[in-house]
Amino acid sequence: MKLNDRKIRNLKPESRPVRHSDGYGLFLEVTPKGSKLWKMAYRFGGKQKLLSFGAYPIVTLSRAREKCIAAKRQLSEGIDPRAQAAEVKARQIAKTEHTFEKIAAEYVEKRRKEGLSKTTIQKKEWFIQLACSDLGKIPIKEITAPIILIPLRKQEDRGNYETARRLRSTIGQVFRYAVATARADTDPTFALRDALITPRVQHRAAMTKRDDFKNLVQTIWTFKGSSESVITALKLMTFLYTRPGELRLSYWDEFDLKNGVWTIPAERMKMRREHAKPLSQPVIDLLKQHRLVSEGHSRVFPSLTGRDRPISENTMNQALRRMSFSPEEMTSHGFRASASSLINESGLWNQDAIEAELSHADPNQVRRIYHRALYWEERVKMADWWTDEVLKMVADL
Repeated sequence: MKLNDRKIRNLKPESRPVRHSDGYGLFLEVTPKGSKLWKMAYRFGGKQKLLSFGAYPIVTLSRAREKCIAAKRQLSEGIDPRAQAAEVKARQIAKTEHTFEKIAAEYVEKRRKEGLSKTTIQKKEWFIQLACSDLGKIPIKEITAPIILIPLRKQEDRGNYETARRLRSTIGQVFRYAVATARADTDPTFALRDALITPRVQHRAAMTKRDDFKNLVQTIWTFKGSSESVITALKLMTFLYTRPGELRLSYWDEFDLKNGVWTIPAERMKMRREHAKPLSQPVIDLLKQHRLVSEGHSRVFPSLTGRDRPISENTMNQALRRMSFSPEEMTSHGFRASASSLINESGLWNQDAIEAELSHADPNQVRRIYHRALYWEERVKMADWWTDEVLKMVADL
């Protein structure tokens, strides 16, 4: 006998679930706790299955019958209604849970757990923030190449061609993560590889001629227009020619002044490998002198504006500007190119030893480890020689 609303309202719970049929496989199941749930029994692919329609009275009797008829129609067309319902639900979840901003946040967290440096994570978050202004709320499967082009063109319109290029790369990383986690089918950024303006490569300014570098060294050693800490940082950049971030983010516990070794942790190295640098005696003496005035801070170069933060790369660059060196003449990153050029020019040192000292990548891991051990003694001698060369320039004032 078919159900009606009066009968349904009068149904009472029992000690076990009880099914009350309405015909055509549709029934109302009353649970021991009193819930009244619409379900439909059917067979598909030789298997008995159940399809849920919701709870009464939220789903009314008439609405349950409509759902039953729709499911029967799908069965007649060879479609499993439960699988179809699951697909619809998945699409609904995708619209709310699988948005670009949520998947991007997951991707960044994954990279953080994998040990990516704090600075690199912050850069990725900055690029993702740029992307999210246009893409954030959109389900990732609905984002196409023309949609991605919107935030990219905004950057190009401002003349930020390199930012646009890196933004495309970051968006692509998010999409490839979404593909790997089965929430996107393809990476649309691949289709945009030729759509953006290619920025002109700007090499970092450096002084690679000996007389120019000598003038720079003498200016640093006699300049009085910056703090002693910043001048010390520039002197160490002259002696050690590291990447600026490797020095300015350093901590005292990385320096073994007794044995003359500075061990730079992997997270601060470009190639994500720990790097040991030999320290000459004058460099050790300079560090000891600087430590006396560092007031017990764990950082070697704490910022004056926030003692828990390091000095910025711009701090060193601004000091060079006050010394009258323009951005086209010299930057803090340029010390590497200056030292590399002059050391190579001397012809005294093995090329592999120079590359090892500069921590340049070697694609062969066995060769890299071998060279690290083989050329350590030569690197120690090279560090002493380079220090002497710098001090000769200072003495020639």
